[in-house]
Amino acid sequence: MPRILIAEDEPDIRNLITFTLRFAGFEVIDTPDGAEATRVAKELAEKGELPDLILMDVRMPRMTGYEACQQIKAHPMLKDVPVVFLSAKGQDAEVQSGLDAGATAYIIKPFGPDQLTAKVKELLGG
Repeated sequence: MPRILIAEDEPDIRNLITFTLRFAGFEVIDTPDGAEATRVAKELAEKGELPDLILMDVRMPRMTGYEACQQIKAHPMLKDVPVVFLSAKGQDAEVQSGLDAGATAYIIKPFGPDQLTAKVKELLGG
């Protein structure tokens, strides 16, 4: 079962994403911000339990998604884990900043549960 790490500071959105992906058959680990996601990702890596995908909001307290992505990508065991940004900001410059930080893709909010599930399956090669 693919493991997905989520970083989203809005509890309702985090719960909706978690529920949607668990319902679709994924193992989900949810965190409230970029700093916590970075810590959990590194912990998982040290245990040899890498996430298959990381979904991350861009604007979060303590550490932005961009900063968290850069730290995750700098870790030798996590550098190949795809990071996908979730954001309401869909301007080209914003998307480019995410890709420059190391993201694989960008999903623009709002999105429906079916759209999210389809995109995650696509990113995981299924």
